Amino acid sequence: MGNCAALSASARGVFKNSKALPIETTFKLPAPLPSWPPGDGFASGSIDLGGLQVYQISSFTKVWATHEGGPDNLGASFFEPSPLPQGFYMLGCYSQPNNKPLSGWTLAAKSTDEDEDDHLLLKKPLDYTLVWNSESLKNLKKDGDGYVWLPTPPHGYEAIGHVVTSSPEKPSLDKIRCVRSDLTDHCEADSWIWGPGTAGDANGFNVFSLRPSNRGIQAMGVPAGTFVALNGLPSSTIAIACLKNTLSLSNSHIYMPNLTQIEALLEVYSPLIYLHPDEVYLPSSVGWFFSNGALLYKKQGDAVAIEPTGSNLPQGGSNDGSYWLDLPVDKSASARVKKGDLLHYQVYLHIKPMMGSTFTDIAIWVFYPFNGPATAKVEFFNISLGKIGEHVGDWEHLTLRVSNFTGELWRVFFSQHSGGTWVDASQLEFENGNKAVGYASLQGHALYPKAGLVLQGSGGIGIRNDTAKSKKVLDTGQSSLLVSAEYLGSAVTEPPWLNYSRKWGPNISYDIADEIKTVEKLLPGKLKSAFDKFVKSLPNEVLGEEGPTGPKMKNSWTGDEV
Repeated sequence: MGNCAALSASARGVFKNSKALPIETTFKLPAPLPSWPPGDGFASGSIDLGGLQVYQISSFTKVWATHEGGPDNLGASFFEPSPLPQGFYMLGCYSQPNNKPLSGWTLAAKSTDEDEDDHLLLKKPLDYTLVWNSESLKNLKKDGDGYVWLPTPPHGYEAIGHVVTSSPEKPSLDKIRCVRSDLTDHCEADSWIWGPGTAGDANGFNVFSLRPSNRGIQAMGVPAGTFVALNGLPSSTIAIACLKNTLSLSNSHIYMPNLTQIEALLEVYSPLIYLHPDEVYLPSSVGWFFSNGALLYKKQGDAVAIEPTGSNLPQGGSNDGSYWLDLPVDKSASARVKKGDLLHYQVYLHIKPMMGSTFTDIAIWVFYPFNGPATAKVEFFNISLGKIGEHVGDWEHLTLRVSNFTGELWRVFFSQHSGGTWVDASQLEFENGNKAVGYASLQGHALYPKAGLVLQGSGGIGIRNDTAKSKKVLDTGQSSLLVSAEYLGSAVTEPPWLNYSRKWGPNISYDIADEIKTVEKLLPGKLKSAFDKFVKSLPNEVLGEEGPTGPKMKNSWTGDEV
C-alpha cells in the first residue's frame, strides 16, 4: 500500500533500549461489541452522504514517524488507511501523536452513481505541492525522512487530506482522490498533533486534526479523519476541506440509532459517575426535587408548589427573569432537599445527530438540587470561600460520541463549570466492560475522567476540584429517562420541565465583594491582591451569582459541546 519506512541502523541504535511508545499499541475497547439490534443504516459499516458512499477505516500502514516534538515530546506517526475496501479511494493520510495508543480512523470514499467525466464526484489531483519535509531537521529523532504533500485539486473540487511519503518523489496521482466541491464543507483546525517543538509554533511547521467549522444537530459537515499540515498556525481558511452530507436531514437520520438500538448502546456504554466520599450535596431526580417542596416564584404573585412532571411550569419563552425556582421555605425541609437523595436520582438522556449524522451524541444530564461552596487553594492555603459558588439547582452532563458506522464509542465529553473537555476513548478509565468512568468534583460537581485534584486557575492559585472514588456512585444505566431525541419525532415525549426556560435557582443576594474580603483576611499580604484578581476572573457559573438554566437552554443542546 505505499511508502512504509524501515528504521535506519542509526535509528535502531537510538531506540533499541527505549521504552515502547503508547502508539505502538492499537487501542481496543475493553469488551467486544455486541451485534447491534437491526435497523436502517446504523452501524452498517458505510454511510451514503448523497451519492458519495464513505467507509470508516481504522487499520493503517505506517509511512513515517518522528520520535520527538509534539505533545509530551514523544513525536507523531503518519499512516495510510489500509486495506481499502474494493472500489473505495483514499481521501488523505492519518496522523496522531505518539503519546496515546493508535486509535483513529479516516474515511475512504466511492461514488454510488458515476456520471460523465465532467460531473464525477471523485477526481484525481492534477499535481502535488510539497508542504514540508524533515530533511533540514538533522538532529530530530525520526524514521528516515518524511514528506508531506498537498494535492492540487481540479477546478470545482477540494482536497480532503494530505499524502505523506518517505521519499522525495511525488506520490502517484492515483494515490488519492479529491471531492467535488458541493459535497464538501469548511474545516477548521482542532487539536495539535505535532510540530518539531513542544508547543504550536507560529513560525514553524504544525500538524492539526480537523473538524467541521459549523457543528450542530442540523449542520451537515463530516470530518474525514484527516489532518492539515501548515507552516505557521492555522487561519480562518485552510487548504483542506471536510465532507458534507447532502442528504436531507430526515434521510440522513436513517444512519441514527432507533429506540431499540439506543437501549443496546446504553446497556454497553452507560457510564459510572463517582461522587467524592465527602460529598453532601447529592443528585436527585427532578420529580423528587419538585415533590419535596421546591417552589416556583414569579415577579408578581405568590410562590407555588410544582407538579411532579413540571406541568405547571411556564413553557418556552426566554430567560427574562420573571420566574425562578427555589428550595422549600421551611428551614428543615430546605436543608433536607439541598442534600438531594441518591435513592431517587435519575439521569436524563438527549440523543442527537452530529457531524452530518455520522455520529450519535448521547448527552447524559444529572440534576443536583444544590451546588455547594467553592474551596480555593492559594499556594499552601486551602480556604473555604463561604457562600461563593453556592447556588440552587445544578445541571451537569457527560456526552458519549458514538460512530454511526460501527456503533463504537469514540470520545466522551466531561462538563466542567462553564466549559468542559473531550477525552478520546483510548484515554478513558473503564469498568464493567465498556462503561466509561467519570468523577464528580466535591460540592461543585464538575466532571473529570480521572480521580485527583484539578486546580482551576494558575500560579498556585485556583478553585479546587477534588475527585475520588467512593461508595456513592451513579450507575447511569440503572436509572435513566430518555427525554429528547428530535430526530425520532413523536416516538419520544419531552417532559414539561425540559421546556422551562427560566432559572432553576434564584439570584443570590449576598455581596461577593464582602465575601472576598472575608477570605482575604485569612491570607498573607502578598497573596491578597493575587487572590482578588483571580476571583474577579472567574465566570458566574463558578461564583454562583444565580441559578442555572436547564439542559435545553444550553448551547450544546443544538450545537457541539465546545
